[in-house]
Amino acid sequence: MVVSVLFVIGATAGVLLIKNKLIKTSDDDTTATTSEINDATTNEAGLAESNADSGTPDSGTPGSDAADSGTDLGSENSHVSVDAAGNLTINTNTVETAKSEPVSLLVSSMGDCTLGTDKNFSYSSSVNAYYSKNGAAYFFQNVKPILEADDLSIVNMEGTLTTSNTRMDKTFAFKGDAEFANILVEGSVEAANLANNHSKDYGEVSYTDTIAALDAAGIVNFGYDRIAVMEIKGIKVGLCGIYELGSGMGCATQLKTNIALLKQQGAQLIIVNFHWGIEREYSPNSTQTSLAHIAVDEGANLVIGHHPHVLQSIEKYNGVYICYSMGNFCFGGNSNPSDKDTMIFQQTFHFDENQELVPSDEINIIPCRVSAHTGYNDYCPTPVDGADAERVLGKLKRIGW
Repeated sequence: MVVSVLFVIGATAGVLLIKNKLIKTSDDDTTATTSEINDATTNEAGLAESNADSGTPDSGTPGSDAADSGTDLGSENSHVSVDAAGNLTINTNTVETAKSEPVSLLVSSMGDCTLGTDKNFSYSSSVNAYYSKNGAAYFFQNVKPILEADDLSIVNMEGTLTTSNTRMDKTFAFKGDAEFANILVEGSVEAANLANNHSKDYGEVSYTDTIAALDAAGIVNFGYDRIAVMEIKGIKVGLCGIYELGSGMGCATQLKTNIALLKQQGAQLIIVNFHWGIEREYSPNSTQTSLAHIAVDEGANLVIGHHPHVLQSIEKYNGVYICYSMGNFCFGGNSNPSDKDTMIFQQTFHFDENQELVPSDEINIIPCRVSAHTGYNDYCPTPVDGADAERVLGKLKRIGW
């Protein structure tokens, strides 16, 4: 991933702005570290000093001598110039930033996607069997028109994509083939949270295998201490995933750290995914509420929760929406869940000509069912209408929205 960074370097004579410096992060770390930033800053400043001594501008052509004519260091940094004596001058006057057109981003959030099965499940009714018969495009076919029309679609990837046979000692352990990542690609899903209790069902290698499979498919993935920054329509969108189960409020430190890192990378919109709560409970507990509020207080612009496998309440706290549980979505973890209600939560975020986020209340809840059929799970999440839609929306209102 390439992160665009704006550096500001302090200097005795003024301030040197180096624009659009690119830092290539390592494959296993989506964060540009402090040392990387310092190195890039030192190198850029050193280059300017070297060019001043030689009289050659950073952006000049080979063999030219800008120092003889006292020209600028190129149009990108026209406030930095070298005179005939080779002296570097840094203009400390405010540099005007070009304004942009207002931008709107439509973000869709969905629930648990288990793209695989447990080895103890019947193969004939598994995601694997449906994939073999129908292909990758089958699963999201009923929601793809919705997701194609947005700017970012995010799911909770609850399971592994691996060939490992080292199954962890647990009641349910899910895995699918690496090619199952194409289910998300065909469904117009761009990002997946991996911070959950099934991301290492076949050991640590299954976690890294899943990352590799999603990376190869072009699906941005994040979770635990791995954050991601996507640039969409010129806006930097920061994503992080926090795993609360077992640690309770102890994960608040990682939460604060991740949000701070996203801000350092220039994220203008921050979306936090949590894996938390109690299965099949329709109301969030106090830990969920406390962590969600901390996330907002630290700078999150949207909070999305997973794990209970059912819908939970929606709260608006300090102007930010919190969906405590999205329920299941394309869920291979159960061939016939008793509660098939789910939803797509959409929010439109508006940015003005200065790329500042404008407060708005533009949300859209699309009631869905995890299956096109009511009597069993065909792993094909489907929007519902009429009485079914009213029932799902009524449930949300009863549990808190």
